[in-house]
Amino acid sequence: MNVTFTTFDAAEYLDSDEAIAAYLNEVIESGDPDLLLSALSDIARARGMAKVAEDSGLGRESLYKALRPGAKPGFVTVSKIMEALGVRMKVKVKVPTKKAKSDSSGKKILSRKASAKSAPAAKRRSAA
Repeated sequence: MNVTFTTFDAAEYLDSDEAIAAYLNEVIESGDPDLLLSALSDIARARGMAKVAEDSGLGRESLYKALRPGAKPGFVTVSKIMEALGVRMKVKVKVPTKKAKSDSSGKKILSRKASAKSAPAAKRRSAA
């Protein structure tokens, strides 16, 4: 039995606004700027590079250059491309993860900084 493999191309699956939005949201969550450029390139190919270049006001060569791996396009360029693709980035607050330290017995302890911050509050409560 012969097995034939083909190269995966995300652009083939980006056939709706919902699919594009879900794809971009996952990529943005990763925080990888190179992956973002790759995703924008996939979406631009799905929408048609010539049309995206025209809609963004960039030449086709400039668009390809901005989206190639390792490129460092400026914010204005990325904004133009995203506008041409019909997508926007949205900012949300990053939820900090607390990492409690443990002592040798395994009990969780606060850092000096955290315990110093809570000490004045305890004094205020006892004074009231």
